[in-house]
Amino acid sequence: MLGLKLPTDPRWANLAEMSLEEILTDHAYCEQKAATFCISLIQLYPDKRELVEQVSPVVTEEWGHFRMVLKELDKRGLQLGFQRKDEYVNALLGFQKKGGSREDRLLEKLLICALIEARSCERFRLLSEELEDPDLRDFYHQFMVAEAGHYRMFIELARLYSDREKVNARWQEYLAFEADLLKSMELRGDRMH
Repeated sequence: MLGLKLPTDPRWANLAEMSLEEILTDHAYCEQKAATFCISLIQLYPDKRELVEQVSPVVTEEWGHFRMVLKELDKRGLQLGFQRKDEYVNALLGFQKKGGSREDRLLEKLLICALIEARSCERFRLLSEELEDPDLRDFYHQFMVAEAGHYRMFIELARLYSDREKVNARWQEYLAFEADLLKSMELRGDRMH
């Protein structure tokens, strides 16, 4: 369903379990950044009625996810650490085409969002299946379902505002770039991506 070209190394879930405070901290900040990015999409494209209507509830949902992760940290006696540079997202942002029309820039933003949500969904699935703690497995299953819905929404919005063939071609370029990116990145259990 997600179309990712390279699955996450299954060892990642085990590494994440060994770095629970770090992975929960990184997860919290990912949710916060997702909410912020959705707000920026609305600010940049207030004239895109469907985008505003569909993305607005995601802002609330992502912020709710941030609070859920904070609660999970607290429940486990863990601390929210400091935000770290997200090399994965920064690389995707570096891959986006610069310039072009306003609609071209929107397409790039929507595809980046879709890709981040797809990879997050895939990683949450791994955590929901591989972690030893049944409460954490359930916790991450909820996130997996939400991210799958967000991925579909961003892809559908891209197809609404751009030519379908153009969307599909650029999406394949993003998928290929992301697979190469993951191959080049160190496997770390303290990062969601």
